[in-house]
Amino acid sequence: MCMVFAGQDPAAYESETRSVRLHGHATSIRLERAFWQVIDAIAAEEGVTSTRFLSVLHDEVMALHGEARNFSSLLRCACLEHMRRQSGAPTASRTTTPIASRAAM
Repeated sequence: MCMVFAGQDPAAYESETRSVRLHGHATSIRLERAFWQVIDAIAAEEGVTSTRFLSVLHDEVMALHGEARNFSSLLRCACLEHMRRQSGAPTASRTTTPIASRAAM
């Protein structure tokens, strides 16, 4: 069983750092490449750039919680949530409104 997990391509779990601007503030986010691939796919499905997706998600977290503690971990969990939704598994999502639509509000 562990060979399914241990046999992964090491490139998938190499760290990749991306520089992004969130509300005019430059920041760096470090995630494993596999998570960046999921974030890029989510953004493409939503019809926005990855940077725009991150910005809207950050805004929503700030609006809901007043802070975005450990944003990298939140992004990993968002990727898992997306994968659950894709597989039809139960999710914790509260809304399915496309990001591009919410950004226009």
